[in-house]
Amino acid sequence: MSGLDPQAATPADGGVPTPPPVAVRSEMSDGDWHRLHPLSPLLRGGLTLLVIIGILVANLRDRLIAFFLPEGFRWDEEDPVDFVLQNGIAVQAIVAVVVGLVVLLALFWTAWRFHTFRITGDEVEVRSGVLFRTHRRAPLDRVQGVNLTRPALARLVGLAKLEVVGAGLDANVKLEYLSTANAETVRGDILRLASGHRTKDAAGRKATGGAVASRVTAGISEIIDGVEEDGTEPESIVRVPMSRLVLAGLLSGSTIWFILIVVAVIVGLTVQPAWIIPALGASVPAAIGFGTYAVRQFIKTVRYSIAPSSAGVRVTFGLLTTVTETLPAGRVHAVDVRQPLLWRWGGWYRIRVNKLSGRSASDASAAQMGDVLPIGTQADVERVLRLLLPSIPIGAELLDAGLHGPRDGDGYLTSPARARVIDPLTWRRNGILLLPQAVLLRTGRLWPKLTILPLARLQSVRISQGPLARRLGLAALTGHTVTGPVAVAIESLDHEQAYGLWNEITAAAVAEAAEETEPVMEGEERIAEVEPPDVATVAPSPTSPARPAEER
Repeated sequence: MSGLDPQAATPADGGVPTPPPVAVRSEMSDGDWHRLHPLSPLLRGGLTLLVIIGILVANLRDRLIAFFLPEGFRWDEEDPVDFVLQNGIAVQAIVAVVVGLVVLLALFWTAWRFHTFRITGDEVEVRSGVLFRTHRRAPLDRVQGVNLTRPALARLVGLAKLEVVGAGLDANVKLEYLSTANAETVRGDILRLASGHRTKDAAGRKATGGAVASRVTAGISEIIDGVEEDGTEPESIVRVPMSRLVLAGLLSGSTIWFILIVVAVIVGLTVQPAWIIPALGASVPAAIGFGTYAVRQFIKTVRYSIAPSSAGVRVTFGLLTTVTETLPAGRVHAVDVRQPLLWRWGGWYRIRVNKLSGRSASDASAAQMGDVLPIGTQADVERVLRLLLPSIPIGAELLDAGLHGPRDGDGYLTSPARARVIDPLTWRRNGILLLPQAVLLRTGRLWPKLTILPLARLQSVRISQGPLARRLGLAALTGHTVTGPVAVAIESLDHEQAYGLWNEITAAAVAEAAEETEPVMEGEERIAEVEPPDVATVAPSPTSPARPAEER
């Protein structure tokens, strides 16, 4: 679909260009305003409204009866139906219920009537609100992807919601809700139209010479050409057996804390039975919290899959609420591979990413897709990394050195022996390696972690020293990316080497962002063209003599 020209269509109302017919499959993508599914208001907030009304009625029942009925009526906590029949107010009760239902239906209908969307040749627009109107737009040339979510209740009635991910803070535009078939088709239309815009903009930059600023903008608004034409689910490159999910959940930190709390309560009550009330008051909520978290994590990871597709890296997860997100390579800003302490027994790892999500930092769902591999073997990790970072050659040997190092000749710049004073556990393992396209940071001993920071996505890098570190001639390096669960930092490096790396990383990041002009390859091609490097040939980055680092 790379040859689409969104501007070639006939303008709709007000001079707005309609999408080219070759790019769209759904009648909802014709450039006109359309309404969402009639059940949308109920699923967006109607159920919550009904629950609140039920709670108010249950708690204020006596006051409501005393307010609406004459003083002659007696209420003795009897069954409401018997009360209505005994007092001869059946007609009034039916009328009140019908009026209440009509009012609720009128509110839902009004909300649905005023909530419309349209997909034009340039943008996706959503208008909502009755008294306070809201009009949101997502320009197609800034679209980073389209997420498809099927909440549990919506799946029962065959509905799904779309979230158009924009390249900015709180820039997402949501279509809640469409039928599942319409949602899949509209998602494909938006991706095709956005792909056509990206191709046209790239051609324009090439024709005009293309400055560094244009190239950086292209990287930010990157989206992979194409979309699944047949609507089939791509095959996952990682298989997570149910037995592994259950065992990993039992070996997780939340489960261990749950068991420790229960054991502490039992031991405390055995030693001193008088502690039962304060012990239960403090431990029961904590145990419930840890247990709930463990169950939610298990439900989230059931039905997990990750696969290459023509629209990017497609990640799906969730048992009750199913979420499908497509991650173009340009949205991945940092990756970390970590191994929880008790997972060493099974040789399992987890992969988390910082990515452009289009959500505000206060949005609780912003970290929902932080885990792109909830649990996998080292071979699974290698396959997923090749998929997420196709331009960064991280082979089996380099990955093994990052996860299990240090190794002789692995190329990492490590902490000096004097760092043991302030970092006694991990100073031997700390390491940083500058590759042509990325920075690798190796940290942690009990909980080993390998962090991968693509240079083209690096926003800034900081070198800093605390009072004790300055006394010992040590410094820390911190890389800054978009907000996410991945922390990019390494402590206790030699201050002169850290300062040299700080300069090199800054220069390499600028150069890499400027050179990022090649189009992103499709799923299988990206994996096939990634060749693992020979660790023996990877040497540590040369460091130039420099003055002691100061906090900048």
